[in-house]
Amino acid sequence: MARGRGTARKKQSAKDKELAKKPVAGPKSMVIRIGAQEVGKSISDLVNDVRHCLEPDTAIRLKERRANKLKDYLVMCGPLGVSHLLLFSRSESGNTNLRLARTPRGPTLHFRVENYSLCKDIIKAMKRPRSGASDYLVAPLLVMNNFLTSDSDREKLGEKAPPKHLEKLVTDMFQGLFPPIQPHTTPLHSIKRVLLLNREPPSEDTGSVNISLRHYAITTKQVGIPKAIRRLYAAEKLVGSRERKKSALPNLGKLEDVADYMLDPSAAGYTSASDTEQDTDAEVEVTAPVRQKVLSRREKEKLKAGDETSHARARGSKPRVEKRAVKLIELGPRMKLRLTKVEEDVCGGKVLWHEFITKSKAEEQELEKRWQQKNKEKEERRRIQRENIERKRKEKAAKGGTAEGEEEEGEEDEEMEDFEDYDMDDDVWQDAADAGEEGEDDEDEEMEE
Repeated sequence: MARGRGTARKKQSAKDKELAKKPVAGPKSMVIRIGAQEVGKSISDLVNDVRHCLEPDTAIRLKERRANKLKDYLVMCGPLGVSHLLLFSRSESGNTNLRLARTPRGPTLHFRVENYSLCKDIIKAMKRPRSGASDYLVAPLLVMNNFLTSDSDREKLGEKAPPKHLEKLVTDMFQGLFPPIQPHTTPLHSIKRVLLLNREPPSEDTGSVNISLRHYAITTKQVGIPKAIRRLYAAEKLVGSRERKKSALPNLGKLEDVADYMLDPSAAGYTSASDTEQDTDAEVEVTAPVRQKVLSRREKEKLKAGDETSHARARGSKPRVEKRAVKLIELGPRMKLRLTKVEEDVCGGKVLWHEFITKSKAEEQELEKRWQQKNKEKEERRRIQRENIERKRKEKAAKGGTAEGEEEEGEEDEEMEDFEDYDMDDDVWQDAADAGEEGEDDEDEEMEE
């Protein structure tokens, strides 16, 4: 009798194949350096900091190569479910640029990074920096301020007021970077970071859209409790654990009674009001965690018999509400972004808005005609591609063949499908992007002059 296999062969079901092809729901992003190491070490560190800021919905270990082009990343966005691209680059004049693009159809926002600070610089300037690996397991909470101009400010600015559709577009682009939060179902303890985006009032110096980015960790602690009790409570947690902290354990060896420690004003006890008088603006009320007692067999029997005392004991007391002080600890990075251009497609489409260049109506109509002609040519190329693929399939079907020929035919059909998904316009996307970067460099040089 023939010997069977040592392990059973696993076959992938049709449902698993469909789930593998279908991208995971929720926004995913990739932070990329255009030119790899050519951008310099400072921008490379900034890219790593931005990746940590966008965790866990980003490619944290992405390795760029100098030979990689923009179309290489765009081709992989679909299978990997990537919805946004953040492209960092450096112009010949030394300016740092950021492009925020939504795949696969755009739009693209062009920002000039006015100044930035890395995470390591912020940590060096802090007295007690925070480093918690568990903080990056959940996406940060996005808080946006002053992104919509009020009607009164629009009247003051007049024609210089930024268009409403531009503000709405910028708001939607940043909101799409992070998964939405349901206030009624999202647990508060899961929100451990916050990303603050503050837009400065529009002016001639700052431009229409000038955004300041800050990244913080959220910490809370109980208020209304003296420092002495908090230290005793922290020491109780360390009893029986492997972690030992001498600073957390109070030294009561020289005291005759624990009341001397509790009532000592120099130790911030009950007689010291400086520790308990805190700013109430940063306080929130939350439900304190309550441990549920496991009932014994005798208590369960009494509960079944209808004993009121045991029933009340099993039910437990009402949830206790405690006050906690909210504190923000900066993690970094810091960035100041100025919006310079908005494009319709992914880094190579029609310019919808420009900070420094304005077109007349005649020029806009001429550009619109050019884009319409370009779109017609693009549709014609796609039609020719589909006809060629269909013709080759019919020729293969007419020839027929053996089983080996059928296998070769199946492989060629898969290649044809891949070719059908490939767009000839991908070849010119990088050229258009390079042309756009050159245009930005020229604008930067004109602004510096």
